Amino acid sequence: MREIRIAAAAYPIDWQADFDAYEAKITAWVESAADCDLLVFPEYGAMELAGLGGPAVAGDLQASLREVARHEAARDALHARLAAAHGVHILAASGPAFAGDTVLNRAVLFGPSGRIGHQDKQVMTRFEREEWHVAGAPGLRVFDTAVGRLGVAICYDSEFPLIARRLAEAGVEVLLVPSCTDTVAGFNRVRIGAMARALESQCVVVHAPTVGAVDWNPALDENRGRAAIYAPPDGLWPETGIVAEGGMDAPGWVKATVDLDRVAESRRDGRVLPFRHWPESAVDLLG
Repeated sequence: MREIRIAAAAYPIDWQADFDAYEAKITAWVESAADCDLLVFPEYGAMELAGLGGPAVAGDLQASLREVARHEAARDALHARLAAAHGVHILAASGPAFAGDTVLNRAVLFGPSGRIGHQDKQVMTRFEREEWHVAGAPGLRVFDTAVGRLGVAICYDSEFPLIARRLAEAGVEVLLVPSCTDTVAGFNRVRIGAMARALESQCVVVHAPTVGAVDWNPALDENRGRAAIYAPPDGLWPETGIVAEGGMDAPGWVKATVDLDRVAESRRDGRVLPFRHWPESAVDLLG
């Protein structure tokens, strides 16, 4: 067996008076999940650093992006230290990264030996592209790690089957889905997408959302969701496809132990074989 223990965060966005306060919060969260091998934080969780610029900056859509990006190096160093100290892998909460004047939504993966790499969001929501002016950055990455072959589909990306399919074809066993949704409907779109991706690709999917109200930042003003770990309901996993899930809008970690050998077994000998049979659905059925 190749068992790993996974922790998915339902993460509240807090006002941070300074970087020391942020560091204390992240340190406490990681310490409380140090019994796990892989920790997954949500989309845009890094935006709580916007408060370091003061209320006017935190309340401005564009200024808040630049303020958070200003702390990128310190944030990366913090997560690298914590991953090394606890011998864990951490997908840090995503945040803005600038490529020239272009703003990207970037999630960075860390391991015990340091920064492993990053995944940028591929497909932007209407709010991101029309109001916030955050752009997609095409290009998927596969991370070969001691805790399995990992891929990342940030929030809206999980709603597009071909993104997860390409990662699964590259051997991804665990798909990480950090999210930030401001309605129950938005949360359910990501949840349904994540569960469908687990079914289609016969893999484990980890869903980590933001939760709670944020009255000082217009981009993250409302946050709804529940953390969960999903698998394919193909006879080898729970009948619901839910390995573990937390309460709605309840902050904290959701943890579960999974056997990655079971992913290969599902794809080889599940009761149904959607991963193997996918090409049959790709023919031109309309002629």
